[in-house]
Amino acid sequence: MVTSKINVLFLCVANSARSQMAEGLAKSTLGDNFWIESAGSNPSGFVQPMAIEVLKEENIDISANFSKSIDELDKKFLRDLSYVITLCQEEICPLIDVKAMHLSWPCPDPIQFRLQQSVPSDLEAYRKVRDQIKQKLIDFSKQLIFKA
Repeated sequence: MVTSKINVLFLCVANSARSQMAEGLAKSTLGDNFWIESAGSNPSGFVQPMAIEVLKEENIDISANFSKSIDELDKKFLRDLSYVITLCQEEICPLIDVKAMHLSWPCPDPIQFRLQQSVPSDLEAYRKVRDQIKQKLIDFSKQLIFKA
């Protein structure tokens, strides 16, 4: 029996923190039936070191990841896209015109979150945003189980 993968794209502006953390967490959480990618409308060119660090705390290594645009993604992946999940909160999230379910998981930029919530350190702000994304992934996977 051949089963096709569920393609999931995490999308934000810079593709340097939130979408990178979401990609790493999703690859670790969702399993082999998923093709997970992330991208940004205005890629920063790098992955935030603290995003890498807080995922290492979860035994997830995204140190080889790189910030990329939607145009750099595999065309087959985009053609067969199942979900586009945007993670922007304070900025305007990019749009992508594909036949996929669009979901919005607004998560604060970790640095803005630190300033707004008086979080004691940048690292702690990244942890809190990571944990928000992790919870959203748990909820997402439960919804997928109920749809199956």
